[in-house]
Amino acid sequence: MISLKTDYKASDVGYDEQRIDTLNRFFQDLIDRNKILSANYCMARDGKVFANNAIGKLSFREEDTREISPDTIQPIASITKLFTAVAIWQLVEDGKLRVNQKVGEIIDEFNESPFNEITIAHLLSHTSGLQADEDCFPNKYFVSPWAFIEHERGKNWIASALRTGMRKKPGEEWAYCSFGYVILGEVITRISGEFANDYIMEHIVKPCGMKDTYFFKDFDKVVKRTNIPNEKRENEIYDILAGVKPSEEEEIWEKIPGTGGAMLSTAYDLCRFGIMLQQGGSIDGNRVIGRKAIEKMSTLYTAPHIKDYCWGAGGVYREYGLGPDMRCNDASLYSKGTFFHEGAGGCCIIIDPKEKLVAAWFIPFINDVWCPEPLYNAAAVMWSGLI
Repeated sequence: MISLKTDYKASDVGYDEQRIDTLNRFFQDLIDRNKILSANYCMARDGKVFANNAIGKLSFREEDTREISPDTIQPIASITKLFTAVAIWQLVEDGKLRVNQKVGEIIDEFNESPFNEITIAHLLSHTSGLQADEDCFPNKYFVSPWAFIEHERGKNWIASALRTGMRKKPGEEWAYCSFGYVILGEVITRISGEFANDYIMEHIVKPCGMKDTYFFKDFDKVVKRTNIPNEKRENEIYDILAGVKPSEEEEIWEKIPGTGGAMLSTAYDLCRFGIMLQQGGSIDGNRVIGRKAIEKMSTLYTAPHIKDYCWGAGGVYREYGLGPDMRCNDASLYSKGTFFHEGAGGCCIIIDPKEKLVAAWFIPFINDVWCPEPLYNAAAVMWSGLI
């Protein structure tokens, strides 16, 4: 295990030091049982970081025996969406848009039936009715928005993607839709006048002091400390690090915002982002977003009649805010009102406003096989240390 020195000890913030040892043993057991490659986590209470540790290997390659470090840069996948949501709420605060505003007022392609009733809030909460991500429902004939974009290169990428049509009417169902967050990125671009990726870097990442956080397109800045979930992606990353440039045919993807899941970061950087949200929108004297916007973002938006059938959920009520996940069930030790986001691969960030506890962690699944223990069981171990 590698630990980086923190400014505070667990005892300084009302946290049981022995539970960190328990957490380390818990992660090591999952590594030994071949469920995860490694574990890399950072925790803070009341803005004070008290744990920044890493356990396990850096790479899935057997010949690579390097240990993972707490400052290893890794894909955060869908945690990117939480940054996108904050960017949208910043624009709301500046009076540049409303979350109940119809997307068609900003993007012409949505000003046509059946898309013209979709609002910003629907996109933020995954209730837009747009087609869900490819793996959400069993359908071997499903064609994703990305396939249409790929097929119609050089054309209007939004119009191409909308050829997938609608799954439901807006507000009827919760269905996880990364494409909806890419559309939110296009909203950010058009409203702010800055490409969404650049807007997020300038208005969220930099003010939070996140020095190891990037979008995929900025891989030239990432020289080392990169961990990726499988060999295919690993080879792609090494190509980019070696200076391999995308072909002209691939340049269309450079125009599409990476706001659905195309960021990389470290556990420490993610923890700083979480601290900012836990502290009401400011960190180190830098205001990123206002307290009231965070409150609104992290208030339940979905209602019990909005069901979740994704990944075999069976029609349960999905508690979701206008950006973050809001689920709190029998297995949750964190407080009601806690908000969070997971990322495929996997990784997670949780912000508990009541206990002022923030945790961010990476737990790369072996062969991308999802399992609940590194996420939900791990969260219970983390919250068990509160005194």
